[in-house]
Amino acid sequence: MIAHRLRQPVILGYLVVGVAVGPHALGLVGDLVLIEAVATMGVALLMFTLGLEISISQLRQVGKVGLWGGIAQILVTFALGLVVGITLLNWSLSQAVLLGLVISLSSTMVCLKILMERGELDSVHGRIMLAILILQDISVVLMVIVMPLLGGAVENLPLALATAVGKAALLVGAAIVLGLWVLPWLMGRIAGVRSRELFLLTVLVLCLGAAVGTYIFGLSVVFGAFVIGLVLRETRFAQQALAEITPLRDIFATLFFISLGMLISPRFIIDHWASVAAFVAVIIVIKFLVVFGIIRFFGFSNRIALLGGAGLFQIGEFSFILAQGGMNMGIISEQIYSLILASAIITMILTPLSMSLTSWLYPKLARAPAGLATEDASALPVPGPSEAAKPVVIAGYGRVGQNITQSLQDAKIPYTIIEIDPERVSKLRYRGIACIYGDASNAHVLAKLDLKKAKALVITFPDPLAVMTTVQAARRINPRLKIVARAHRAQEAESLKKLGVKEVVSPEYEASLEFIYRVLSVSGWKKTDIRRALAALRRDKEIAEFSPDEEP
Repeated sequence: MIAHRLRQPVILGYLVVGVAVGPHALGLVGDLVLIEAVATMGVALLMFTLGLEISISQLRQVGKVGLWGGIAQILVTFALGLVVGITLLNWSLSQAVLLGLVISLSSTMVCLKILMERGELDSVHGRIMLAILILQDISVVLMVIVMPLLGGAVENLPLALATAVGKAALLVGAAIVLGLWVLPWLMGRIAGVRSRELFLLTVLVLCLGAAVGTYIFGLSVVFGAFVIGLVLRETRFAQQALAEITPLRDIFATLFFISLGMLISPRFIIDHWASVAAFVAVIIVIKFLVVFGIIRFFGFSNRIALLGGAGLFQIGEFSFILAQGGMNMGIISEQIYSLILASAIITMILTPLSMSLTSWLYPKLARAPAGLATEDASALPVPGPSEAAKPVVIAGYGRVGQNITQSLQDAKIPYTIIEIDPERVSKLRYRGIACIYGDASNAHVLAKLDLKKAKALVITFPDPLAVMTTVQAARRINPRLKIVARAHRAQEAESLKKLGVKEVVSPEYEASLEFIYRVLSVSGWKKTDIRRALAALRRDKEIAEFSPDEEP
């Protein structure tokens, strides 16, 4: 509650509570084994719901950066960790290899929770981060196989790797068979009973059963939970399963973060603060630069790359498993293990702060003078004659943007699209649609578009930071421009109105009006009466939002 009151992510509150009640502080909790088991359930449930929410088609939207960028991130980070371990830390080869493996992973739990809290799960940088994180979680399977080799416990590495890949392929094949033939029939029978308890128990058994099955196979528990979530998503019961399992997921995920806090030893951090600070700094610099460089390499803007780097520089929860295995095999000492553990927790704590700082700092840098701007104007594509600003400019070509462009095309109203996804831009150019690649929130992109000749700007993307920055940049170029923007929260809508936005569209509010329309329609109301009632609701909403007597 204190973290929420201070407008900080609640993850920080969970971690602080864990430190306070853990064995290294007040010692109120002693059975760490039980806590870790419950936390593992939280990880499995979170990955299961991630599979229910994120479809394969959504992951494909980020294109090559999700697959090849994720692979490059793991390999480059591993290589840099190996170099740092040998040259700067003077560690042995096996210790340096373990360090490279540890820092190549980021925390799915932390990033997913932050993206959910910020409402950025469906944003461009959110989808890129999730695709990279999922690839990292899959790579844990191979890393666990490599670990015994560092301790000299594996004699035939190729055979071990082939066995691991074969097990993963067998698991995926079994999941596909279940998804095509078994799960639809089973869930249909369960749903037919109309018992919420039975439905919830079935979903829970599927999730934890898949996690236990992969554990028995020697694979990561998250892999099985995520795969079964993906499979269940393709059935008609996905939304109900997500609704039933979410409360349990939130409870166990909370215990996961508290259990992480219990592992922190304040005494160790105080006694070795210089080593911990240097280790944390090295990790943050390496991971931030690698993620930033890879996202930029695939053609995305500085804003997307900055948010991606700020969100993925922490060490992941599965790094604890690798580090603990390394200590049990005698690869690293207990002091090195404590150093890795403390650094991992600190990077997790810093992640939500860095995301908030980036969101706050970027608009200020975007308004900086030309010499200090965050985008290099010479590197941006210059619009050709066909890309000159039309009467309507649409920022963002997602699902909302596609519907708007279709309506404008039917009405024969010329338009120009600004899109940050290079693959979407390529498809639009192939179809002969006027568009430019770039970040609409960047003043240089809007300036190149000759926005002074446009009559209206439609901002469709869901990222609140990007919407605010785009509005500010557009208003500086053309103060008379009519702007229609998307907002999810009342506070965002109020801020946009103060910036001069003509119309603010809330998807949730518009959906509620559509519900009201349909409910009144099936209740026998006339269409004219329904329209009159909806118009009254809109007027009441405007009065409530902008009444000077309303308390903040």
